[in-house]
Amino acid sequence: MSRAGAPMVLHVTTTDISLELLLGPQLEAFASAGWDVIGASALGEHVAALEARGIRHVSVEHLTRSMDPRADLRAARELYRLFKRLEPDVVHTHNPKPGWLGRPAARAARVPAVVNTVHGLYAQPTDGLAMRSVVRVLERGAATCSHAELIQNPEDTATLARWGVPERRLFNLGNGIDLGRFDRREAMAGERRELRAEWGVSDKTPVVVTVGRLVAEKGFRELFEAHRRLRRSGSNHELVVVGPTEAGKADGLTEAEVAEATADGVRLVGFSDRPERYYAAGDVFVLASHREGFPRAAMEASAMGLPVIATDIRGCRQVVDDGVTGLLVPVNDAAALEAALRTLLDDPVRRGVMGAAAAQRARDRFDQQNQIDLTLETYRRLLPKRAPS
Repeated sequence: MSRAGAPMVLHVTTTDISLELLLGPQLEAFASAGWDVIGASALGEHVAALEARGIRHVSVEHLTRSMDPRADLRAARELYRLFKRLEPDVVHTHNPKPGWLGRPAARAARVPAVVNTVHGLYAQPTDGLAMRSVVRVLERGAATCSHAELIQNPEDTATLARWGVPERRLFNLGNGIDLGRFDRREAMAGERRELRAEWGVSDKTPVVVTVGRLVAEKGFRELFEAHRRLRRSGSNHELVVVGPTEAGKADGLTEAEVAEATADGVRLVGFSDRPERYYAAGDVFVLASHREGFPRAAMEASAMGLPVIATDIRGCRQVVDDGVTGLLVPVNDAAALEAALRTLLDDPVRRGVMGAAAAQRARDRFDQQNQIDLTLETYRRLLPKRAPS
């Protein structure tokens, strides 16, 4: 039951890192607005940090990113029992899998309000017909169990409407970040000097930064190939990768690939909960992903004044104004990445102009307070008698 009579909202993700790093500030804001906020996911190392924010956590053992029909069925049962036990006023799922499993479970448990955030449909127009058909069936079916679909990317709003999801349930949410945190003020100059000194890199050496898990879907094979080509042609740039290796995952880069990248001079710094330090040390940001919803790292780098080179896909197109705040390149194209990188590495004046435009675009469009306000408005609309005023 809810604490002290406050209405309860239960957010469901697969991993605790999503609750803490992606949703943490929003969950804190919902709690400050008078909601009893709980996060549900598989257990992980980020639960303590989430609870330090004052957000309770409950474990859903079988809810994982991997596709395992038996585990997924067990996860659906776990969610149903969790919803029956806690009796939340709102269940708020985050796609893909928590949305596919959680929305039907919440309606079956008679939760008064079911909300889902579409962070990015798990199918791109370039995916095969079979993949797109499966995702369409899953999303359309699960959407019949929700009262509101909050959609980060307007391209996904149009897709869901085409798939038959009633437009009265579709709401454009957008995406945002903490602009106060990702602000390249003089205070970050010390971080830049410190990291570059640690790496033995002068302030005149251009540093390329990327953030993400080392998996094929994030485009690291193409990025590493572009880096190798540039180095062979005499470029003195540095490439810094912020993110964990995932050699055990299906599409994770192998240990041999990671070792080869290191031998080629790529700096692999691992996961960091302070990526802003690396943005401050960088001059160009790259996101070579094959699939994105509305990429947070690209927004963060933009806010920190870095020009962004990204693939020309849904999500990246919403962050990067091609030719103004950065450059868009075709997916899975190492030669195009090499050319875009060379363009910016060889032209510090253009980097500066694009970086300033990127920071302004972030200030104008990517304030997370917009998403907080719209989400709270959705809760109030669905529960006018229970929601805090």
